[in-house]
Amino acid sequence: MGLEEKLPSGFLLTTVEQVAGWARKSSVWPATFGLACCAIEMMAAGDPRHDFSRWGMERASATPRQADLMIVAGRVSQKMAPVLRQIYDQMTEPKWVIAMGVCASSGGMFNNYAVVQGVDHIVPVDIYLPGCPPRPEMLLDAILKLHDKIQNTKLGPQRKKQIAELEEAKRRQLPLLGQGA
Repeated sequence: MGLEEKLPSGFLLTTVEQVAGWARKSSVWPATFGLACCAIEMMAAGDPRHDFSRWGMERASATPRQADLMIVAGRVSQKMAPVLRQIYDQMTEPKWVIAMGVCASSGGMFNNYAVVQGVDHIVPVDIYLPGCPPRPEMLLDAILKLHDKIQNTKLGPQRKKQIAELEEAKRRQLPLLGQGA
């Protein structure tokens, strides 16, 4: 016999986490990190046809201190890896990463000593976007999936618990040295 029974469903009642999630997902500021041909497609996603600004992302930041999303577009060389990590470390919390293209996701066709075989060796990646190069529509779809993830992210101690659970699940998936293959 509370207030929620007297009001129509979905009217006025929400949680602080849902409001904060909506506000965060509606104001994501990307730090673009375009390194190769995928960067052209990333730039095309900001043109009037595709239009990042529909989702509050019109401000692509050149400074990591004002960004909360890093879009790594293209192959990452071994020389560029420390720079990528430094920029990631300078970003504000909470922060998210999209690995755009097969080169950023897994090194692509460049299986040699000069190219990092997946940007997840340097920074934690939230969304992997396949393709060589992926179309702007695919990037927009990945951004919408990231918005869903941001919307449902917990706050405070629950967030730390959720992150710890996700890290533990990922650790269990990785093969460990000394175990049979």
